[in-house]
Amino acid sequence: MSTTIDSVLESERFSAVAELVEMIRPAVQADGGDLSLVSVDAAEGIVEVQLQGSCSSCAISSVTLQAGIERIIRGRLEWVTEVRGGVDESVDFAESVSLGRGGYIPRGSY
Repeated sequence: MSTTIDSVLESERFSAVAELVEMIRPAVQADGGDLSLVSVDAAEGIVEVQLQGSCSSCAISSVTLQAGIERIIRGRLEWVTEVRGGVDESVDFAESVSLGRGGYIPRGSY
């Protein structure tokens, strides 16, 4: 079942999610990773994010997504029904491990 919302509400919801992602990013970056917002379905309440950098080789990246990122987003935005996520698998495992804690420099940050 598809829900329709107006463009103003859609824009407001996207901005709210983007602000939260920017708030969360420094904590993920402190461990050598990064977080990017992939998509927001503002009508259905589905947010998709991606962990990057050393998160690609981290054994607890799924916990970070569920217990951290999803909890924060769903806790602060009642219209969000689901947070989907994954890790950037384009990074070589050895490269990801070598980034280590705090070793990842997000694009545009240098």
